[in-house]
Amino acid sequence: MANIQKTAIVTGGSQGIGAGLVKAFLDRGYNVVANSRNINKANPFPASANLALVDGEIGDPKTAATIVDTAVFRFGRVDVLINNAGIFIPKSFTEYTTEDFNALVSTTLAGFLYVSQLSVKQMLRQKIGSIVNVSTTLVGQPVAGASAAVQIMVKGGLDAVTRALAMEYAKDGIRVNTVAAGVIKTPMHKPETYEPLKGLSPFNRLGEVDEIVDAVLFLTDATFTTGEILHVDGGAHAGKW
Repeated sequence: MANIQKTAIVTGGSQGIGAGLVKAFLDRGYNVVANSRNINKANPFPASANLALVDGEIGDPKTAATIVDTAVFRFGRVDVLINNAGIFIPKSFTEYTTEDFNALVSTTLAGFLYVSQLSVKQMLRQKIGSIVNVSTTLVGQPVAGASAAVQIMVKGGLDAVTRALAMEYAKDGIRVNTVAAGVIKTPMHKPETYEPLKGLSPFNRLGEVDEIVDAVLFLTDATFTTGEILHVDGGAHAGKW
């Protein structure tokens, strides 16, 4: 493996955490396949022979197939998959609509399922691979006043499947972990909400994109770690404050 150039897939890669991850993996010498709905139009990255961009809804099986096919045909392998794509729909439980639910399931669950299945098939051929999901600390530590129950329900599926797949594929050299993020300063949150959102962490500040990137890179490198839910939330999961 020392002489093989590794390939990472990053979903939700056009801005925020995803864009930070794309840059970090390129800086590490990886080939990267990045996806978002319109990433070719948004493209915030310098041109690089090591970067491929794939447009499309991540919940669409055809998009997932194009992403993995691009990784394999252009770069020869899939070493790392970062399931980062997500949407944020906070509201009272009784106010969630069918459209909200379908959007959350499509992006978070279908968006995990199809690209992960195809990536695992390639990783099985290689007998090595790492998957890191991006979830929320609210799954394990809901907060009164931060109403997002359906969002939490769907994200909770990522935490559960992390442990299940870690057990299923440990024998094959494939690791599966999750970063449970607190509130991070990204375009997902409007600047005018930053001040009240600080109270959702004992540190009384928002997390930075680089802090999530560092956690993802750690899990990518941590070859004896699988099934882990790594909280990067300023201590929010630890208790009451």
